[in-house]
Amino acid sequence: MAFLALFFVSCTAQISGSLKGDGQADLQIYAALEPTMTGLIMRLSGTAQPDALILDGPAIAASMSSAPGVASVSLKNIAPAAIQGPVQISRVSDFLARGKTGNRTQASKTPNFIVFQQGSAGGRCVVNVNRNSGPEILSLLSPEVGNYLAALMAPLATGEALTKAEYLMLVGSVYGKGIADEIAQASIRTFIDFPGTVQSVRGGTFSGRRAEFAIPLLDLLVLEKPLIYDVMWK
Repeated sequence: MAFLALFFVSCTAQISGSLKGDGQADLQIYAALEPTMTGLIMRLSGTAQPDALILDGPAIAASMSSAPGVASVSLKNIAPAAIQGPVQISRVSDFLARGKTGNRTQASKTPNFIVFQQGSAGGRCVVNVNRNSGPEILSLLSPEVGNYLAALMAPLATGEALTKAEYLMLVGSVYGKGIADEIAQASIRTFIDFPGTVQSVRGGTFSGRRAEFAIPLLDLLVLEKPLIYDVMWK
């Protein structure tokens, strides 16, 4: 769940990986833009060459590498609008932690959006993204992603209170029904193996050590309701 923010502008995305008992996480990332979204971003960025990078994997990886909690990241382009690669998190509770800048910790009155606990009897991981935490998460992740979302007028970036229907109407009126339809139909699929046998999952399904999630992109962009995912294992 940790790298959902990277794919807020993507229409096809998958995250798979594992979370260890010490809080480290190893992830494999894949993200690609659908054709209509690709055309829009080309127009917004003034890109004219058909083989020019639309999602610049190395540039996104470079900006993400300094984000709190990131041990390493390597994203390569497999197509102008598609990227993939490994990401290693040093400690998920530190990932994009508010109040943290690099290796320094500053006072923060709000909790981190990921809470990780591991004890002798089992563990728990809770992810909570809402309109208060969303813009802060983006500011720590990648300027490229934040810029795309601001151009798309996403409440996640702007903090504006819109319903999902209002947001789709806004996007459709500015950029066309094709873009609105792609956003409405897109989802992010996530498969994570946990340190023990999963006992319960909020917001997804589970089998053995693995929890699976299918997060509608529209829910993530608008955050009409907080997105809360809760996994417990033993």
